[in-house]
Amino acid sequence: MHELSIATAIVEHAEETARLHGGGRVSAVRVRVGEMAGAVPDALRFSFDVAREGTALESARLLVEEVPARARCTPCGTDFAVGTPPLMWCPQCDQPSRELVGGRELEVVAVELEEAGA
Repeated sequence: MHELSIATAIVEHAEETARLHGGGRVSAVRVRVGEMAGAVPDALRFSFDVAREGTALESARLLVEEVPARARCTPCGTDFAVGTPPLMWCPQCDQPSRELVGGRELEVVAVELEEAGA
């Protein structure tokens, strides 16, 4: 389960962010996970719960924004949902598309710190 290595990297990143801002505890980490990123959000949440034990994130929440896969048709410019399994065929002009414009994201977008004394 590679989600555990992803979760470990998220925890390490959040701990470093906390250190850079005075070493407080982390209350939440916000991540974006694309539909085609190769990470299962539920498995990532479970892995995060395991990876955070004994760290500054021990009571932190992992907030996952799931990003749907979207493609853009080069001939007509239409953006459309790709779905699962992915179908990269434009519903507007009935042409194949090779441009994926969303859905591969796997990024930390925010680390929320507890207020001092909280």
